[in-house]
Amino acid sequence: MNRTPKHIYLDPLDAIWLTVAGRIGFRVERSAEVYASTDGKGIMTIGDSSTLDPDDCLAQMILHELCHSLIEGAESLGVPDFGLDNESARDVVREHACLRLQAWLTGKYGLRKALAPTTDFRGYYDELPKDPLADDTDPATATAKQGAARSEEAPWAPHLGEGLEATAKVLKVVSQLDALDPGEDKPPIWSELKK
Repeated sequence: MNRTPKHIYLDPLDAIWLTVAGRIGFRVERSAEVYASTDGKGIMTIGDSSTLDPDDCLAQMILHELCHSLIEGAESLGVPDFGLDNESARDVVREHACLRLQAWLTGKYGLRKALAPTTDFRGYYDELPKDPLADDTDPATATAKQGAARSEEAPWAPHLGEGLEATAKVLKVVSQLDALDPGEDKPPIWSELKK
C-alpha cells in the first residue's frame, strides 16, 4: 500500500522565522549559491544547510538579515542587500551596528547566545557589553540605537518581537528537557540558554 503524505514537517523555529520574515515583507528562499542575500524585491535568500556552519540556523540567519534592514531603514528594503557591501571594509561599522542591535534584541528574551551570529564578526559580538547600546565610544552604537527605535515601527513591529518571544518559548522547552542529538559530539545551540 502506498502512503500519500498530506502534510510536511516544518521545523518549529523555521516556521516562526519564515512567518516573521513574511509578515515584514520577505519571502525566504534557500540556495547553495549564497550565504545570505536580498534582492531588493522582497526575496531573502539564505544559504542551504550545506553552506552554513553547524551552529547556524535559519532563525538566526533571518534575524540577522532583519537586523541589517533595521540598521539601514525602510528605504533599504527596496535595495539589494540593503545597499551594503560585504566584499570590502566599507560597511564594517554598519555590520557592528547590526551586531549591537542583534545582541540588544535577543538579550531582551534571553536569546543572545542562542541566536548569536556565526560570521567572522562573532568575536566582536562576543565582546559586547551586557547593554550593547550603552557604549558611546563605538561609532556603531548611535546607528544601533536608530535600529532599535525602528524595531518598534512597521513593518518590523510587532512581528519581530513576536518571533523572538515565540523562539524563547520553544527553546526554553527543549532546554528544560536537556534535548540533544546523541549522535553529535557537540551540544545544541539552545544549551546556551542556561548561561
